[in-house]
Amino acid sequence: MEFQPRIFDRSTALFLLVLVAVVCLVPALNLWVQTGSALHVSTYTVTLMGKYLTYALLAVAVDLVWGYLGILSLGHAAFFALGGYAMGMYLMRQIGDRGIYGNPELPDFMVFLNWKELPWFWHGFEHFWFAALMIVLAPGILAFVFGWLAFRSRVTGVYLSIITQALTYALMLAFFRNEMGFGGNNGLTDFKDILGFDLQAHATRVWLFVLSGVALGLGYLACRFVVVSRLGRVAMAVRDAESRTRFTGYKVEYIKLAIFCFSAVLAGIAGALYVPQVGIINPSEFSPLNSIELVVWVALGGRATLYGAVVGAIAVNYAKTYLTAALPDVWLFSLGAMFVLVTLFLPKGVVGLRRANGKTKHTAQEAQA
Repeated sequence: MEFQPRIFDRSTALFLLVLVAVVCLVPALNLWVQTGSALHVSTYTVTLMGKYLTYALLAVAVDLVWGYLGILSLGHAAFFALGGYAMGMYLMRQIGDRGIYGNPELPDFMVFLNWKELPWFWHGFEHFWFAALMIVLAPGILAFVFGWLAFRSRVTGVYLSIITQALTYALMLAFFRNEMGFGGNNGLTDFKDILGFDLQAHATRVWLFVLSGVALGLGYLACRFVVVSRLGRVAMAVRDAESRTRFTGYKVEYIKLAIFCFSAVLAGIAGALYVPQVGIINPSEFSPLNSIELVVWVALGGRATLYGAVVGAIAVNYAKTYLTAALPDVWLFSLGAMFVLVTLFLPKGVVGLRRANGKTKHTAQEAQA
């Protein structure tokens, strides 16, 4: 009997319903409710929530490779940052002669560093279609090259995690150098507009929020399709028994490579949506600490669930926003404590509690019957 993927299960339908409600309700409360009203959502809050949605898409990408493929990647921040830099380069080219130095061709940081001409790898970024292509290709090609070398060498487990962390750390050090042509430690900032729309306008902020929500929904469905397909079933077999899967004739390296590259592309798209909303991209986005935080989001929400990754990303970042403002010295300790407590007492994450309660009720009903 031919296997029929079931993309729209109960959890997926509920997740999409909540996402659509949020994406529709938040812009309405921002644009059509007066500022003095208790129901009004400020533009700052819209931007903050848009940032959370990009983080959620990034968490879904991490959950795909960690939860369903068994690869604990500590380098997904690199793919996120590469997508962000591709978008940042496009936004910098749109500034033109409106920069501090008024140079229509060179970004301000290049004028400051006495660059005489635009580097070759900046050409083409004046076009949005080219930037969109690089948002997908840059993280995808990096993931392909890295994965091809690592998976063919059969590097697994903690060794693979360490190598992924070394990758993002090396990129961070490279992008910090001024001669690389990416703005050095200051990065890329002072963006003016995107596709001709003012980035500071309320309507633009709302549309970026909506686009982030749409990207999260489409990315979630794409990951869900992969999970329920034959590729996803084989990926889970690789996760649970790689040697046995290889012995049955499957090309394990190709399966890992396909899902790893797809996950990297999703991370790059998340980074591209993140940059115009926060207004800056710098080498700190490559920091290995960021990749470790991603793992905490997924572990807290619930690994191998997809929607659990979304819950974890939003919950942890909301806590980060609150604690870094109210108790800045406590945040890192809270993050560490959160990860330890989840590992010890909630190995299946927060959404695992709902699953456990559901199974308990089902067992009780069967006993009564």
